[in-house]
Amino acid sequence: VSRLDAVARPRTGTAHRQECDRGLVGPDEQGAVPMQGWEFWVVAVLVAVIVGFSKGGWSAIGNLSVPILSLVISPLAAAGLLLPVYLVSDAFGLWAYRKSFNRRVLAILIPAGLIGIGIGWAIVPYVNTQVPGGENIITGVVGTIGIVFSLYMLFHHDPTTPAREARVGPGLFWGTLAGITSYISHAGAPPYQTYVQPLRLDRITYAGTTTILFAILNASKLYPYWINGQIDLGSVRTAAYLAVPAIIGVYVGKGTVGWVSQETFYKVITWALLIVSLELLGKALLGKDPFLAAIQSFVW
Repeated sequence: VSRLDAVARPRTGTAHRQECDRGLVGPDEQGAVPMQGWEFWVVAVLVAVIVGFSKGGWSAIGNLSVPILSLVISPLAAAGLLLPVYLVSDAFGLWAYRKSFNRRVLAILIPAGLIGIGIGWAIVPYVNTQVPGGENIITGVVGTIGIVFSLYMLFHHDPTTPAREARVGPGLFWGTLAGITSYISHAGAPPYQTYVQPLRLDRITYAGTTTILFAILNASKLYPYWINGQIDLGSVRTAAYLAVPAIIGVYVGKGTVGWVSQETFYKVITWALLIVSLELLGKALLGKDPFLAAIQSFVW
């Protein structure tokens, strides 16, 4: 029995209560189902395509993957299972965008993001056990930032405003925050887009820069996730099946990015950012994913 399967199965009794006390899982996860059956595979394949699509250039959309997969397994198991899928998609995304990226932005954000991953690894156990509602506070702050930024970009931003310069100070701040939130729930898009979107990179360069940055950050999460028991050989085997639809998603995403105008591209990723940020804020305020709860009440 793999460690991730144990996370994914419904849990009760003393062990589950101890996990709840340590903040590893929530009581509402007792209804999660094992990683088997047609319900799991239908949702998992859909999510794999979404992950690949995001690596093909539609970055913020990928942040919906964990909430959707949490329909059929626990959020903790979903984050762990998806990391290998992200890594496979990253490899193909790196090849697709190997010549399209902004060196200065990456030079600023990669070190900052890796620092954020380290901070996330260090603080998550403390936040879960010592700070009441600590993870919800972090999630709520990130969601609020994303909502304010996306609303500004959608309704108040003047498209004729000159592009900003990629400054080191703000980049270190937003990059570090992106690393922290990426470690917690693969939700690094809100801080990242807050910094990068005003730079007005062309859509291909933006997509390539995003893919390269998060490929490096995702690779750096592999060891911490393994140590924490969120991934193991069993989850890697499951992720191997999901790699095929994910790879297809990468190339579909790469192709469709080139079909749309610069203005349409930024509108789509900004609306996606708004949806993700609302989901994060709702999760922080309610203690559970509001979209997930709404879908579950409708379906089940």
